[in-house]
Amino acid sequence: SPPAPAPLPPPAADSGIVLPNGKPWVYDPETAKDIMRTCAACHGEFGEGGGGGVYPRLAGLNAEYLADQLRRFKSRERENIPMVPYATDRELPEKEVLDIARFLADAKVAKYPPPPEVAMDAYQRLKATKLTVQIPREPGDVEAGKALWDSGCLECHGRQGQGRGKKPMLAGQHMAYLKTQIALILAGRRKHEDIDELMRGKSEDDWQNLWAYVSILDD
Repeated sequence: SPPAPAPLPPPAADSGIVLPNGKPWVYDPETAKDIMRTCAACHGEFGEGGGGGVYPRLAGLNAEYLADQLRRFKSRERENIPMVPYATDRELPEKEVLDIARFLADAKVAKYPPPPEVAMDAYQRLKATKLTVQIPREPGDVEAGKALWDSGCLECHGRQGQGRGKKPMLAGQHMAYLKTQIALILAGRRKHEDIDELMRGKSEDDWQNLWAYVSILDD
């Protein structure tokens, strides 16, 4: 059967987070599931990403990072045309931002398709395979890419690309999406704190080697 999000713990009585209306935020997984039905059109049923990597994987990303990006979409600080109809206070108030961020942070997707010995019909196997997130190896010098990662990316994104707080997980993310984001950052259309220090000086070979290393972080 297709992979499903991991079971969620019961909602806390008081998360310690206060909503704009002055009430404490209490996680509601049922509301999050309803929101996910809208997100699934682009980001996949379980947040695995879609469009051949055009739409990013959201499953497993840090909840704090996800909530922060949704707020940036709402304020239009971060531009994204497909998000415009949904990233509004009416469609996605702060409570729902927190609910869907928590839901996606807890969501799990399979790394590999079911092995041949698992009994399922052809349609079930095809669907299960489509719901896996397995990043193809990018060409390039992996060791050179690792050196670039260790010197410039590791501090914020973690040794294994797992992310740290509002610095997103990059391991297991679709390469097409990552390349697009770097292009937007270099063009000044998406903010990055260390663009001059870490990005502008890289050659095409540097980027290709870095992609080669990032593409194996989920192996």
